[in-house]
Amino acid sequence: MNLAATTNESLAHTSNYLIYSAMAVYLLAFFAHMAEWILGSRSKVARTAAALTADAAGQDGAGTVKVQVAKKGGGTAVLERPKVVTRSSSGNRDVPDGPGAAGGDVKGDLYGRIAVSFTVLAFLVEASGVVTRALSVQRAPWGNMYEFNLTFSSVAVGVYVTLLALKKNVRWLGLPLVTSVLLDLGLAVTVLYTASDQLVPALHSYWLWIHVSTAIFCGAVFYVGAVATLLYLFRDRYEAKLAAGGKPGNFATSVLERLPAAASLDKFAYRVNAAVFPLWTFTIIAGAIWAGDAWGRYWGWDPKEVWSFITWVAYACYLHARATAGWKGRKAATLALLAFGCWLFNYYGVNIFVNGKHSYAGV
Repeated sequence: MNLAATTNESLAHTSNYLIYSAMAVYLLAFFAHMAEWILGSRSKVARTAAALTADAAGQDGAGTVKVQVAKKGGGTAVLERPKVVTRSSSGNRDVPDGPGAAGGDVKGDLYGRIAVSFTVLAFLVEASGVVTRALSVQRAPWGNMYEFNLTFSSVAVGVYVTLLALKKNVRWLGLPLVTSVLLDLGLAVTVLYTASDQLVPALHSYWLWIHVSTAIFCGAVFYVGAVATLLYLFRDRYEAKLAAGGKPGNFATSVLERLPAAASLDKFAYRVNAAVFPLWTFTIIAGAIWAGDAWGRYWGWDPKEVWSFITWVAYACYLHARATAGWKGRKAATLALLAFGCWLFNYYGVNIFVNGKHSYAGV
């Protein structure tokens, strides 16, 4: 065995070690996120929710609930917490955002910060594993489903970390994101694992870097939008029940009162999906150009091509429906989840259960 082969094998082992290490750190992040939700003061959630839903007459022009408390030695001080940040839009309830996963509690917020720190560390370790895998095979690290899974999960976490760095209110994404990343990596290292190897000649093209990388990024952003959409459906039903005079259970109140308002989640999901949709269009076009170079035709109704187009149509219908008065809210959200389901089937279902020209890369 020559030196280059030995080096590549060593890099492959290092990549595997880094991926397992990332899983361990993600697990720590998962427990910290759970602590943020569970150990953060639930009574604080109730008090904050009561303040947030106070009558408009008790709020100032900036949406701040002012409460007077007694000071030692006489007199009073005015506390200006919590600040109400409404996310109202046409056709939605004018309901403020919740206080977050920590419930406005200092202890819960501490667990949340620890969770974010673990998530960032795990992201860096996993990204290092992806880069090391690329060095071991000396090509783009997404030539099969195992590598695609690794890159997809790291990009999804990267999107989350970037939004946090931009001071966006997305910490509520942490728990579902880390949970699904753990499941994704578990599936990758058990069922989908493929040893480092070179690809067939048709895949040795610069289009591998362009087409597949954009597909991975689009999938990661679509995933973030899908999580927000799913949470929107729960939060919207919760708000509707309150508006109708119902009384949700303690668990639903504790969890859903911490989330952003349904209007905020709806707007976030729509903006995320709308922002990445043009890039998904480019992904399909880039794939067609690559198919022309590799197979001598731009479109051949291969299962992967068909489902990529079905996914494009589904998201196009969602965006169109979202801009149509009769399809706002829950109907449009359901369509968005169906569109993401098409993306998932395009990746997992087509690759595993359907044979086609895209099958030669193996799992």
